[in-house]
Amino acid sequence: MRYRQLGSSELKVSEIALGSWLTYGVGVERQNAEACVHAALACGINFIDTANGYGKGAAEDFLGGVLAGVERSSYVLATKLFFPMSPTDKGLSRAQVVKQLDASLSRLRTPYIDLYQCHRYDPETPLEETMRALTDAVSQGKVRYIGFSEWPADKIQAAISMAGVAKFVSSQPQYSMLWRGPEQAVIPLCTANGISQIVWSPLGQGVLTGKYLPDQPTPADSRANSSQMGHYFPKEWLARPVLQAIQDIKPLAASVGLSLSQFALAWVLRDRAVAAAIIGASRPAQVTENAVAAGADVPAALFLQAEGLLARALAAGAKA
Repeated sequence: MRYRQLGSSELKVSEIALGSWLTYGVGVERQNAEACVHAALACGINFIDTANGYGKGAAEDFLGGVLAGVERSSYVLATKLFFPMSPTDKGLSRAQVVKQLDASLSRLRTPYIDLYQCHRYDPETPLEETMRALTDAVSQGKVRYIGFSEWPADKIQAAISMAGVAKFVSSQPQYSMLWRGPEQAVIPLCTANGISQIVWSPLGQGVLTGKYLPDQPTPADSRANSSQMGHYFPKEWLARPVLQAIQDIKPLAASVGLSLSQFALAWVLRDRAVAAAIIGASRPAQVTENAVAAGADVPAALFLQAEGLLARALAAGAKA
């Protein structure tokens, strides 16, 4: 495993992080979920990402239990707040930061959170109120560093420009060979201000693993067919031109000894602005395979070929 500095913080995080969205505490049997966490630690993964909203606290509670016997300083723990925990508990107000942080600390069974993230921007709460509340959490020692997920560039800039508050060290956008929007504004702005990317869905909801084949039914046990997960799935990624392009990338990956998944993760990590790629896993073997992507040596020309194949396929799929 290789490690990168997380923005302007003192944290060194593994290039592969273990996520828990739609998996631990909700979508994956506990025995398998525990095995995935142990496999991650054994691979040198020290970065674990969750959120209070994942299973309404279930993911945090699961991680708090499975990590209870692990030396706290040996891993970096990140969680988030914003999405509703009840009809009245949501957003980024001072009251919610205080309440949700304490609840997360309790479920995670830890005295502090390494990285506390705003899961989305809250248009109903003044930005200064949010930033002051987060700054107080840092001052109290409950939080070491702060970050955000999926904030628009203008709101990121507003937070950066605010005086006398804790500074963001991380951004968590969706980013993959299939979803490159953050390259336009978010990544350049963050890079110029000491903010690293920790990206979610680097495998394009599993599409970039190659499990979905052109002209074939989607696998019965796949995310696209899941009653719990399917409504998050971008159906346009299942267009035939896209699925064929992904199969065409397989020989490129094989030429450097990588699977499609490893190649897609290595593509995300090609940019030093990215500190970590967050993976989801329901089986320990997936964790072990994906960990190989850390430090993978891939010629830039191969990445360019893959980008070209997908760009043409996405354009063709949009016209279909």
